[in-house]
Amino acid sequence: MSIHEECGVFGVFSSHRGNVASLVYYGLYALQHRGQESCGIVVNDDGVFDSHKDLGLVSDVFSAETLSRMSQGNMAVGHVRYGTTGGTNRNNCQPVEVNHQKGKLAVAHNGNLSNARQLRDMQELSGAIFHTTSDTETIAYLVTRERLTSSSIEEAVSRAMNYLEGAYSLCLMSSRKMIAVRDSYGFRPLCYGRMEDGTYVIASESCALAAVGAVFERDLLPGEIVVFTKDGIFSRKEHCGRQPKKLCVFEYIYFARPDSVIDGVSVHGTRMRAGEILAQTWPAEADVVIGVPDSGLDAALGYSHASGIPYGIGLIKNKYIGRTFIAPGQDNRVDQVKLKLSPVVETVRDKRVVLIDDSIVRGTTSERIVKLLREAGAAAIHMRVSAPPFLYPCYYGTDIDSSEHLIAYSHTVKEIAQRIGVDSLGYLPLNALKELAKSEGYCSACFDGNYPTEITTENNKNKFERKLSEID
Repeated sequence: MSIHEECGVFGVFSSHRGNVASLVYYGLYALQHRGQESCGIVVNDDGVFDSHKDLGLVSDVFSAETLSRMSQGNMAVGHVRYGTTGGTNRNNCQPVEVNHQKGKLAVAHNGNLSNARQLRDMQELSGAIFHTTSDTETIAYLVTRERLTSSSIEEAVSRAMNYLEGAYSLCLMSSRKMIAVRDSYGFRPLCYGRMEDGTYVIASESCALAAVGAVFERDLLPGEIVVFTKDGIFSRKEHCGRQPKKLCVFEYIYFARPDSVIDGVSVHGTRMRAGEILAQTWPAEADVVIGVPDSGLDAALGYSHASGIPYGIGLIKNKYIGRTFIAPGQDNRVDQVKLKLSPVVETVRDKRVVLIDDSIVRGTTSERIVKLLREAGAAAIHMRVSAPPFLYPCYYGTDIDSSEHLIAYSHTVKEIAQRIGVDSLGYLPLNALKELAKSEGYCSACFDGNYPTEITTENNKNKFERKLSEID
């Protein structure tokens, strides 16, 4: 089992009509690491929506022919998904589209609501009929309900935010406006940039702005609503400052691409620093430092710099194999690890190796990687992890649904080391997270159990699945 991020959002607002779908395609391609289950694009051509969504990677779902068939327009919103709630089916593909009395709405969402079950129950009791099992439809219906009695779509969004708890970075598109929204805690990143021709681009990460030639403008503030219109852009900040900032610190450790900058902090620099801290906290007598591709590489480089132990390429990743968590079933997962990674024998044979990875979840993947290195002739393996031990479930967009699935919850560090077959094991200290985030404004609930929002027993991965006893 591996950790995965939930989603990536991307939006384009232009003053002129054109092939905006292609821009979104390139943006989603840059955000593919945030979701590999499904993707979708909705184009707005003067209030007429044209969409294409399906299961699969961006390059598989959108062929050149598909993109050429999509309508020209001046707005478009896109999404890549790996769902932490709901099943793998086409109904859960985003963006979610809604037709209502005052127009149309398309919503792309990154994150998870911690009160989604309660909100869904409330809406169903009022007659709402849901077609998906994702939080996003709940958000879309709330905004739609508020729009019926609001003077504008942005006012409806602001009202809806009074009901939402948890993580939500949103890109919404109405018939005439594009709206970017970040929840009051700022759990998930969201930024926007501007192209030379004046086109505005909204993205989960700054790396996606660069992919389409947009210049980074700024990150949204926690709680901020930014509205893009033909008359320019404006910001609403009535929800700002209501809660302490709680950006998910795992964005820096694993989720984001190394070339992204989130809230002014370089992801690459953060991972390098994590490796340096590991070298200072958990030194080892070794001949080479290697990282598990891809998110372990920067931390491995940092460990090497701080320790003076040479850095080497010890594992090669097959770029055409999806991440291990995509494979259903334990047997398939083990086979995927073998296909995904290959040891570089020359680097590790007869060497004492420091192995850097971003996390250990169940320990299954780590055990397989260690075995690969042993088979390649490694004399000793000292594993270092650039995150603290995972102990608690996450309700804000990370796929950790219960403590019982986490090896660190029921085993000591020494027991984990024995189980995965390493000579020594060291985790990033919990108190080092503040240094990585360069502030106290981060969420580390999956490590320390300190949840920023109220959590109920109904908040689990299958929170929308009801037993017969609950219905009849």
